[in-house]
Amino acid sequence: MRAVALFEAAKGLLMLLAGFGAFRLLHRDARVLATELVGRFHLQADGKYSSIFIDLASHVTDQRVWLFAAFAGFYAAFRLLEAYGLWRERAWAEWLAVVSGGIYLPFEIYEVVAKFTLIRVGVLAGNLLVVVFIAMVLLKTRREKQLPVGGMMACEPADV
Repeated sequence: MRAVALFEAAKGLLMLLAGFGAFRLLHRDARVLATELVGRFHLQADGKYSSIFIDLASHVTDQRVWLFAAFAGFYAAFRLLEAYGLWRERAWAEWLAVVSGGIYLPFEIYEVVAKFTLIRVGVLAGNLLVVVFIAMVLLKTRREKQLPVGGMMACEPADV
């Protein structure tokens, strides 16, 4: 459980860094920055992916930067809250992890079927592993609460 919590915390911190990094684009021409990056990595400026990257950068506005930064902050807070709850073994965080991880599964399956790559299979397998693991922990916890304790069900009030 702690490994999953650390993984979620890492995702949250990475997104937080991305959100703060986006602020460096405020009041700057992102197209110029994209062109410089393409040059620094010795990529062909007229190549397919370089052109797409530069074209996308030309549509960056201050409003979009603020929107991305807000989304990044929300996503980071969500992942860090989930990580905290998983670290402290809170049931709400386990449910949150199952639901938030399970939401991605149909999209990841589609991506693997649409274009099979080992990276896509790895992402799907990793996410599936986490979702199944957390679901098993939840089921185990639920079963333990329903086991008889002293002749009574743990969740039933005692008859006096």
